[in-house]
Amino acid sequence: MAHKNSKSEFFDIQSLFRNYLRHWWWFAISLVICGIGAVVYVKTNPKEYVVRANVLVSPDDTGSFTAMSGFSDLFGTSANVEDEVFIINSHSVLRDVSRELGVNKVHMVKTGFLSWRLFYPKFPVDVYAAPELVDTLMTSIKFEVDINKNGKADVLAKVKRDKIAKVKDAELPVTLDTDYGRFVVNTTDSYVKGEEVSTEIYFDGHDAAAEELAEIVISDKASRKSNLVELYLQTPNSEYGCDVLNSIIANYNERAIDDKNQQGEKTKAFIDERLALISQDLDEAEGDIQSYKQDRGIVDVAMETTYNMSARGSAEAALVTAQTNSEVVKMARDFLSQPENAYELIPGAAAGVSELASVVGTYNSLIMRRMQLATNARGNNKVLKNLEDQIDAMRANVNAALDHAYESSLVAVRDAKKEADKAIGKLGNVPEQEREYLGLKRQQTVKQQLYLFLLERREETAMLIANAIPKGRIVDEAYTLKEPVGLGKFKVLLIAIFIGLFIPVFLLYIKRFLRNKFEDVDELKQYTEVPVLGEVCIDKSGECPAVRPNDTSSTSELFRALRTRLGFMLKPQDKVLVVTSTRSGEGKSYVSLNFAVTMALLGKKVLLIGGDIRNPSLAEYLGIPNRAGLTTYLANPDTDLNSLISSYNDIENLSVMVAGPIPPNPAELLASNVVDELFERLRQMYDFIVVDSAPVGMVSDTFNLGRVANATMYVCRANYTTRSDIRFANEVFDEQRLVNMSLVVNGTHSVGRYGYGYGGTHSSSK
Repeated sequence: MAHKNSKSEFFDIQSLFRNYLRHWWWFAISLVICGIGAVVYVKTNPKEYVVRANVLVSPDDTGSFTAMSGFSDLFGTSANVEDEVFIINSHSVLRDVSRELGVNKVHMVKTGFLSWRLFYPKFPVDVYAAPELVDTLMTSIKFEVDINKNGKADVLAKVKRDKIAKVKDAELPVTLDTDYGRFVVNTTDSYVKGEEVSTEIYFDGHDAAAEELAEIVISDKASRKSNLVELYLQTPNSEYGCDVLNSIIANYNERAIDDKNQQGEKTKAFIDERLALISQDLDEAEGDIQSYKQDRGIVDVAMETTYNMSARGSAEAALVTAQTNSEVVKMARDFLSQPENAYELIPGAAAGVSELASVVGTYNSLIMRRMQLATNARGNNKVLKNLEDQIDAMRANVNAALDHAYESSLVAVRDAKKEADKAIGKLGNVPEQEREYLGLKRQQTVKQQLYLFLLERREETAMLIANAIPKGRIVDEAYTLKEPVGLGKFKVLLIAIFIGLFIPVFLLYIKRFLRNKFEDVDELKQYTEVPVLGEVCIDKSGECPAVRPNDTSSTSELFRALRTRLGFMLKPQDKVLVVTSTRSGEGKSYVSLNFAVTMALLGKKVLLIGGDIRNPSLAEYLGIPNRAGLTTYLANPDTDLNSLISSYNDIENLSVMVAGPIPPNPAELLASNVVDELFERLRQMYDFIVVDSAPVGMVSDTFNLGRVANATMYVCRANYTTRSDIRFANEVFDEQRLVNMSLVVNGTHSVGRYGYGYGGTHSSSK
């Protein structure tokens, strides 16, 4: 039969509460320790604030220059926000921020007991080093500086836990020569003379500082389809956070403008080079016309051929356009064929050819993206490699398109020439020199138009350079949120109280879970359904017996409570009580004696019998000799019974029959009819009989006495009796092997729950 606690949850909670109350000092110590921890946490973790900034990444605004649509690809396409987020938080940008603000040095100044604060931008002490050292330093160095009221300083430099330099009681400035270089420690304008200062300065190179900034500065898109980039960081010094974010945005925009201007300057240089060449060709063409007229004495032939010229005007205009396009395509093809221009932008003039505008624009977009990534990429960047592969594949398509466009332009030129020659052929009467003159004039016109076209593009490029605007338009400059993040003092206190209360609860639970013994009556009731008659608290008085006449101690009151409860279980004619336990040491002899005394105090004639005949211990416990007793009578029923019974000390109405000598056949003696006859006689002689029997978990003798008993008091001891002992008691109860069985708990700490709790405590393990 499985035994479960039949009590309500209300009583379980009461049991837990009483258990915790007994260990109140655990809670006190835990709360004190957690309170100290909370104070240390608050002191060593200052309030931190979130600093935010918002930047709108916009595409380049070149649409206002309508005539420059062919050059739009030279300055980038619509911004790829993911790439811009990478650039904003790139190592090179953050390294420039470190150089600009000097945040490679972190100044922590002691402001109180266990209290350190980040000082920025003013601090009392600083560390100086050569710029080239800061650029190459790869190790973080910690400088501990303590300045006394006299201005003398103790300086200690450490790398991790290793000391690299130490100076005591020195006048500032102090020069430290280390394996990493020379450093100078000195006060700043913010230092107040005569003031004690304790500060820690963490000195890093700009590269290491950039890595640390990358860990605390977060940049991300505001939403999936948005071009808005959010930047934020968490810091105890809001001014420091605002300066860092504003500097990041400024460096990013400055870099974007530099990139745009760099590409514009390259385009301008290319146009200037082509203008110089075309200017020479134009000068030669104009010189040829001048020489031709001078050699042939031609002044004005236009009036002679006005009518015929109007007929061929449209044909010549078409020829000029075709030749111009052919020259532009040839220029772009020659430019792209040169290996050094493999990753350079195709001149924007080629985009003016309608059939090349799309492919040249797409190619230039890829080149611009590569330029942006190449600026910040380090090592074998997979994104850059993939982009170069894409450009290489695209270049073949562009070359093919240029070849096809060039061939088409030649065909167009030939067709235009045919049309022009046809129109000229109608001028049969025009002198030969006129036709030659027109050919020279046509060459001069082509060069002139190409020259004017490039001049216009140069001016547009100069205007773009002069009016370059950053990609990142600042929506919100860096600002600090009002409320600090993290835990406030009140929350830390609540958490400390919670942890301080939780730790003892957890430890007590673990302690209770791991041990195999019960601690009190309430816990015992969780493991058994055997009726619990009562409990006996620990006795430290050393008196025997613990119950005395007119005694109002807790022990006496608890035994009186046992007597009262047993009275409800017994009938008026019931007189025999057997006291047993699972094993020795649980206090059955102690309970037997004091319960017998309690019954005697009612004025009843009580007999205490030592029923453990295998290991007689009652006589030793009572301090009397183990002379003739129970075994003497069982072995020889003719023995005078009164001679085996003696009074006990000054307890009136209490008599004792010890166990007697240990017999060779104890089981047979207790199973004989003599036992029945003996108890029948004793019932006539005494009002109540208490038998201190053997432990039932060790021998079966007590089960033989069950036939003469009216009730069984089964003793178990708190923090001694194991759960397996309780399971054994449950089996005995379920099998009804003992008559009217109930449990008595010995050795508890509970006082005042039974009776009034007067006086001291008492105990015994006998």
